[in-house]
Amino acid sequence: MSKSNDDLKQNLEYLKLQYILEHLEETTLQASRKKWSHIDCLTHLIAGEAEFRRDRSIQRRISQARFPVIKTLEQFRWSWPKKINRPAIQHVFHLKFIANKENIIFLAGVGLGKTHMATAIGYQACLKGHSVLFTTAIDVINAMSAAQKVGNLKNELKKYLRPELLILDELGYLPIDKTGADLLFQVISHRYERGSMIITSNRAFKHWPEIFNNDSTLTSALLDRLLHHSETILIEGDSYRMKDRIEN
Repeated sequence: MSKSNDDLKQNLEYLKLQYILEHLEETTLQASRKKWSHIDCLTHLIAGEAEFRRDRSIQRRISQARFPVIKTLEQFRWSWPKKINRPAIQHVFHLKFIANKENIIFLAGVGLGKTHMATAIGYQACLKGHSVLFTTAIDVINAMSAAQKVGNLKNELKKYLRPELLILDELGYLPIDKTGADLLFQVISHRYERGSMIITSNRAFKHWPEIFNNDSTLTSALLDRLLHHSETILIEGDSYRMKDRIEN
C-alpha cells in the first residue's frame, strides 16, 4: 500500500497536480469519514485543483500587468468629481470593449481618478482572464528608444502588442520629441483593430499636437486610429489630492 501511495504521489508530482498532491491524504480521510464514493472523492480533488489553477493564473496575470498599485471600482469616491458619467464607466467594466478591440480614453485634470479607473478596469480584466499591461506613455517611449539604439526595436514593440489590453497612463504630462512621437505612433497604429487600449490624459484632444512636438500630421493620424473604435470619458472637478486644502 505504501508503495502504491509513493507511486501515486510521484505521478501527481510529475503531472504537476500540486493541489491534489498537497490535499490527497486529508481528502481521503474526509472521504472515509463521510463515506464518499471514489467518484465523489476524485470530484472533490479535481475541483480543488481547478480552483487552485484558476487562482494561480489570475495572480500571474496581475503580476504581469505591472500595476503600480491595485485599485477597484468599489474604492472610487463617486461624490468627489463635479462631472462624471457613472453609467458609462460602469458599462466599461463589463469589458465588452476588449472583445471588440475598442479603446477607452479618460480625459481629466490631475487628481480626479483617471489612473484609478484605468487600473481598476485592468484589474477586472485580469480577474476575467485577459492579459493586461500597465505602463506610462513616457516609459513606453524610453523603452522603445533604448531598444532602437541596440537594434532590438521589433522585440520591444511586441511587448506592447501582445497583451489584450494595454493601459497607457499619463499621456501629455511631459512633452514628447519627434523620435518619441514616432515610436508611440508605432505602438498605437500596430494595435489598431488588433487590441484594446486605455489611455489617460490631462489634455483635451485639440491640444494633443502640443504633446507630439507640434506635429499636426502625426497627431491627426494617431487620433484617427485611436478614436475610430473608442469611447471618451470626461471627468471634471478639483484634484482629490488637494481635498484637504480645498475643504479648509
